[in-house]
Amino acid sequence: MTLISMLLALIIERLAVRSDAWQAQRYVRAYLRFSLRTPLAGLARNKLGQYLWLVLPGAVVALVLCLADSRLLTLIVNTLVLLVGIGCWHYRQLYKQYLNAQERGDAEAAHLVMQQVRTDSGSSFEQNSYGQTLIWLNFRYYAATAFWFLVLGAFGVITYALLRQLQEPATVAATETTEGDEVTSDYAELQPDTTGPDAVHFMTYWAQWLPTRLFGLGFALVGYFSRASNTLLAYFLDFSTANEQVLTEVATAAEPMEQEQVNTLDESSAMVQLGKRNMLFFLALVAVLTLSGWLP
Repeated sequence: MTLISMLLALIIERLAVRSDAWQAQRYVRAYLRFSLRTPLAGLARNKLGQYLWLVLPGAVVALVLCLADSRLLTLIVNTLVLLVGIGCWHYRQLYKQYLNAQERGDAEAAHLVMQQVRTDSGSSFEQNSYGQTLIWLNFRYYAATAFWFLVLGAFGVITYALLRQLQEPATVAATETTEGDEVTSDYAELQPDTTGPDAVHFMTYWAQWLPTRLFGLGFALVGYFSRASNTLLAYFLDFSTANEQVLTEVATAAEPMEQEQVNTLDESSAMVQLGKRNMLFFLALVAVLTLSGWLP
């Protein structure tokens, strides 16, 4: 059923999903508002309690599915959860705007669209090329989400999607509310008063660490193997470098481009196609594991 859910979600997301109801951002905002009105706010503000607050929504859904003990209900819920987890209609629309700008030769408009993509997604690497920005976005919404669905089902998708969205300025900024003359953010109100990396950044880094390297290996297998594999090996047991840097460097090695092609339509299209080939490879691997009995 895992493979069926993945295929259904990917097909439906590509062909039919358009509204905000199918984007994780909406439900993360709702969870933030709900938490502020309930004792969950105290849990979120606690240095250790925030970890429980982050896994709670996924745990509740997983518990309900376990108690229901229905294969049909599990299939339906898993598919819907994965569909919401991979929903990125906002970024798909921006990508279309970018393509239109490149096709009409409007370099300034293309640059502005990609800057909006970086800003909305919270990318920490402004120096990345357009293609590198797109491959990282593809990883965060499709590859990493599919990985956690494969490993932990609906619980993995919900928890990862919550972590991902809380790191997107486009999500947390939209929860702003006016109180008198002050403007506050729901998420800011839920932040614990601690120093150092918070639970969201800590968990997100480790939630992406293994998928980054596994899908980096996929890039090597579907792209320029020797260059990509050498780059991947340099980072394989690296626990300090940002995952975005690791993935984009491996992807660039797997799909090398001439310097004059950087930030052009050719580079962007090549990176998007590389991401698609990698996802197809991942789905084929899941199919083999399913048929061999390794996956349910």
